[in-house]
Amino acid sequence: MAMQKETDKIGAVLVVGAGVAGMQAALDLANSGYYVYLTDRSPTIGGIMAQLDKTFPTNDCSMCIISPKLVEVGRHLNIEVLPDTEVQALDGDLGHFRAVLNNYPRYLDPVKCTGCGDCRKVCPVRAVNEFNASLDLREATYIRYPQAVPLAFAIDRQVCIGCGLCGQVCLAGAINYHDTARQREVDVGAVILTVGNEVFDPTRLQSYNYANQPNVVTSLEFERILSASGPYRGHLMRPYDREEPKKIAWLQCVGSRDVKTNPYCSAVCCMYAIKEAVIAKEHAHGDLDTAIFYMDMRTYGKDFEHYYNRARNEHGVRFIRSRVHSIDPEGECDLRISYVNEQGEKKSEVFDLVVLSVGFQVSESVKDLARRLGVELNQHHFAKTDPFLPVATSRPGVYVCGTFQCPKDIPQSVMEASAAAAACSATLSEARWTRTKTKEVPPERAVGQDDPRVGVFVCNCGINIGGIVDVPAVREYARTLPHVVHVEDNLYTCSQDTQVKISGVIEKYRLNRVVVAACTPLTHESMFRETLTDVGLNKYLFEMANIRNQDSWVHMKEPDRATAKAKDLVRMAVARASLLKPLLEKPLEITQRALIIGGGIAGMTAALNLADQGFESIIIEKEKELGGNARHLGHTIEGLEVQKFLNRLIERVQAHKNLQVLTQALVVGFSGYKGNFTTEVLVGPGMYERKINHGATIVATGAQEYRPREFLYGEHEGVMTLLELGQKISQRYEVAKWKRVAMIQCVGSRNAENPNCSRICCQGAVKYALQLKDINPDLEVVILYRDMRMYGFLEDYYVAARNRGVMFARYDLDNLPLVKSEDNDLSVTFNDHVLHRPIKMPVDAVVLSAATRAADTEELASLLKIPRSADGFFIEAHAKLRPVDFASEGIFLCGMAHSPKLINESIAQAMAAASRAGAFLADIRQTISGVIAYVEQDRCAACLVCVKTCPFGVPRINEDNVSEINTALCQGCGTCASECPAKVIQLAHYEDEKFKANIMASF
Repeated sequence: MAMQKETDKIGAVLVVGAGVAGMQAALDLANSGYYVYLTDRSPTIGGIMAQLDKTFPTNDCSMCIISPKLVEVGRHLNIEVLPDTEVQALDGDLGHFRAVLNNYPRYLDPVKCTGCGDCRKVCPVRAVNEFNASLDLREATYIRYPQAVPLAFAIDRQVCIGCGLCGQVCLAGAINYHDTARQREVDVGAVILTVGNEVFDPTRLQSYNYANQPNVVTSLEFERILSASGPYRGHLMRPYDREEPKKIAWLQCVGSRDVKTNPYCSAVCCMYAIKEAVIAKEHAHGDLDTAIFYMDMRTYGKDFEHYYNRARNEHGVRFIRSRVHSIDPEGECDLRISYVNEQGEKKSEVFDLVVLSVGFQVSESVKDLARRLGVELNQHHFAKTDPFLPVATSRPGVYVCGTFQCPKDIPQSVMEASAAAAACSATLSEARWTRTKTKEVPPERAVGQDDPRVGVFVCNCGINIGGIVDVPAVREYARTLPHVVHVEDNLYTCSQDTQVKISGVIEKYRLNRVVVAACTPLTHESMFRETLTDVGLNKYLFEMANIRNQDSWVHMKEPDRATAKAKDLVRMAVARASLLKPLLEKPLEITQRALIIGGGIAGMTAALNLADQGFESIIIEKEKELGGNARHLGHTIEGLEVQKFLNRLIERVQAHKNLQVLTQALVVGFSGYKGNFTTEVLVGPGMYERKINHGATIVATGAQEYRPREFLYGEHEGVMTLLELGQKISQRYEVAKWKRVAMIQCVGSRNAENPNCSRICCQGAVKYALQLKDINPDLEVVILYRDMRMYGFLEDYYVAARNRGVMFARYDLDNLPLVKSEDNDLSVTFNDHVLHRPIKMPVDAVVLSAATRAADTEELASLLKIPRSADGFFIEAHAKLRPVDFASEGIFLCGMAHSPKLINESIAQAMAAASRAGAFLADIRQTISGVIAYVEQDRCAACLVCVKTCPFGVPRINEDNVSEINTALCQGCGTCASECPAKVIQLAHYEDEKFKANIMASF
């Protein structure tokens, strides 16, 4: 294979690691016009997310929300999935790499394998099931999990006895006992490393007795215990005797925040422990006592504090601030936890089951990979990155995302995956669409006036549905319904093999309507519709009955009622499906220009990336100059100069040929539809009007610091916020004279007015405390806190602050510190939780870690018709898997408009928004939805109600004096149809007759 010329960049990307981050990066790139090689050392893709039961803070079924992504990756024409593969070497440089791939034998041809499972049925050998965290056994011939992609078996030759039975029963001839490793070379323009982490092995912590007590399990093992596809099929049991526990304890920071193991914080353990405690209570058949032993509760993410409060106040989860000494056997199989509480008292308590909240660490194999690829690691063995270049490794053209960069939650991993894709796209834009293939869709089958032939597919969803609803009874009931010609139930209807099966059934029985009774159409409808399209059936001939969210989850303790309701929902869906008609989608012309609202670091980063991708971009900034909140920052906690970085960023923005900047600009109008928006802006002191046509919009409006009303702020010059302290530190003179400073955390956060955590305040206090110590090492700094939320590698700076003499004292919400001024001398009084007495100390300054509050975006949100939370931050389409998308297509979100975050996190999310917007602008094959309103003009009275009520201004009264709706502009919201007093406006796919059929079938 000849290398291309150095001047010719290669329009393909190698993504190493196929967990949720790898899949997101691959999809973003493939949809942006690049060919993707997606490798994973495992025989299937999905990573650790495939092993989880539920996800926080929404409690969505993990497999349910990841399955559509698995299927999308598996069927994408421009993603080549390479399981059982690792990168051996990487030569070349940015734009033209050559990767050497080792493909390991699986002793079974995945192309020939049909996933029937006959080989597994006859296999006489059992081995430890790694997917179920070694809690049960699997056959030597195995598939990791039911929804696996690719859905092909593998043979574990380490335990296989070579009996040959699998080869005898395999009708496809897929078994190959003589399979060998193969090597392959691929040419790519860039590489993304998203190889993930391994969980810490607590065996080495002998005092916890993990190796000796079967009822001491890790958090990942407990996820599998809870999971519907796990060893106990979702029934809450303890491993020793399969009895349901009555008391469960979680121990935090196992393998994290420990100098003997891993000194950093693993960032997600607090939240997954809370989630597991809440979900365990749902699985229990009686009262379940759950207790979490912790040092600091680090619920720092968006809406995480709400989840924490609900767990404690509504679900009754106990939280015990403590240091655990040991876990010892009690009786036959119970466990005694010995610990010291916050008051220094020795305590102990007996539990039925103990869960160790284990942290993340980089595996030895990943360290070897980094060495082979020439990628530097940091002191914790994660990929070394620059905070201002959060997805770039030390080797140009090689990018990183997900937990190999730093321990993090799923949304941040997904954001970084899109950010890494954006970095690739910006550097390879000239090679876009040069390596991709074009999908050929079969011609659409005409259904015309054919009688409805409905196929019904009922999903068990493991035990999410099947554990409550009597699925076989629902299946048999569906057979009796009018127009139904085929019914079946599936373990997981969203899996790739079931999509193939549905395709075959549609062709075999000539189905012209399909009903799936499963979970929510919000996450799965598009996937099922694509399955219909792939076999030549119009995608609007599909209907979903949501028997999970609207039934099994609601009636979790009422199986009989849940089954009856499932029958009702299926009957209603079939009645509606029988009336569905094919709809036509028209090609969408896209204006390949982006508008970015907000000129802070996030807005400028997004705009620059899009400009580098080749798209014209326009930044709207309401202030006189660019920069946003970063204008008030001196250094990052790592010591990098913010102003130097900001000035370079502004220079690049102002010099870029594809960028325009409008300062002192205010959005006053917004109209149009995805790919064709028009924004009206008033610009400059003169407020002249300008209309901007653009295809995509990115909202990066930032946030603002809360102005405290407490602790004498505004009444005494010695009381200031963190940002104000930063300004004084830059001047140095005044702070150099201070002898003692008190910092108070959570001012305006985590209270009744603003329940959420502001995320950045703890690191801000520690950062400035260290800077004050640099100026005057003898200065006394006291930080009064509730929980120190120094997640990830921020823990290093927390440790450094303690080592340098910064004092930390905790306070409770019901016993706040008292700030007084006597003869203009400041003092702070707080209750010391160790000494059990109030402490009063004179101070030179009181620094308030003021909350980060949402910017005033109410009018903007109304214009763009995008949702905001109760605290004013914008709401993304999906908390886990679409963290930078709005539900409205073509509009994206980044930075602190989403939620409080650090600069490096804002940069990553801005690049992610640019990736999503770039993919949207690059996809010229999009269509306009067939769900549009139409007018029965012979009955229209031209009353103007539709004209006045349409939020998009689409209807107009034409020359015939009747209402007319432009199908290209209609957004399908249905407002006009619902408001029309004469009922002469109908919304295609949602006509009155369909609603009537739906409703009548419910009785």
